[in-house]
Amino acid sequence: MKNLVKSLQQRYHYALIVFKELVKTNFKLRYQGSFLGVLWSVLQPLMLFAVMYVVFVKFLKFSDGTPTFPISLLCGTCLWQFFSESTSMGMRAIVDRGDLLRKIHFPNYIIVASTTMGSMISLAINLCVVILFGTFAHAHYTWRVLLVIPSIIQLYAISLGVALLLGSLYVYFRDIGHIWEVLLQAMFYATPIIYPISMVQKNPEFSWAADLLMLMPTTQTIMDIRHNLLSPEYVPTIWTMIDNRWLCLLPYVLSVIVLWAGIHVFRKYSAKFAEVL
Repeated sequence: MKNLVKSLQQRYHYALIVFKELVKTNFKLRYQGSFLGVLWSVLQPLMLFAVMYVVFVKFLKFSDGTPTFPISLLCGTCLWQFFSESTSMGMRAIVDRGDLLRKIHFPNYIIVASTTMGSMISLAINLCVVILFGTFAHAHYTWRVLLVIPSIIQLYAISLGVALLLGSLYVYFRDIGHIWEVLLQAMFYATPIIYPISMVQKNPEFSWAADLLMLMPTTQTIMDIRHNLLSPEYVPTIWTMIDNRWLCLLPYVLSVIVLWAGIHVFRKYSAKFAEVL
């Protein structure tokens, strides 16, 4: 076992060094030239939450009536921002770092992985803010908080798979960037972030849509994190909404498929990235 660990360390030692340096560089460049710097990673989702809360909760009354909905809205906003940011920045990572690919020889996937990891650091900071606000917003912290970790890993795996897939396509087809912007908007409104899933579930004409939405891996992970982190009593999950246990496994299977597809496509075309760029 020790020999295996040593061989893996020797094999990926250089890749890990490059990965760490790229993560640091990307995170620093993100806030370079701004007065508040890293504070924007906290202020941006808070400002977006404030706008959503006033418009959708106060004016349009998009609420399930539970005391944890405001903090659940903040949590969902942070999680969606991570997915949107990591996939969008990951999509452009190879093109933006094309000069680096031509100068230094290292595994190309590190560029995309380092970009998504930078978004993960911002998410970690945001979740600390969510937990802090949750102590004043009736959040019910239980042992289920431990289950948040695998859900975050699942969300990162989905984001990384999508970023690798989009990053590969973006090298050859820049139109993918515009298409992904539209798809992100559609996915945002299809995900119960600004509105509770119960609003869809209680509508007789669209009750079937609630189950369909929960089968989306992004929705399933966001709802699981909200459920386990903030309120097991008020936030439903796919396991409490859908009776078929085999069907409940579909989002987890899709998450693995998305990650595998991203890795497969990226490995297939990455050898020609430097030539195309």
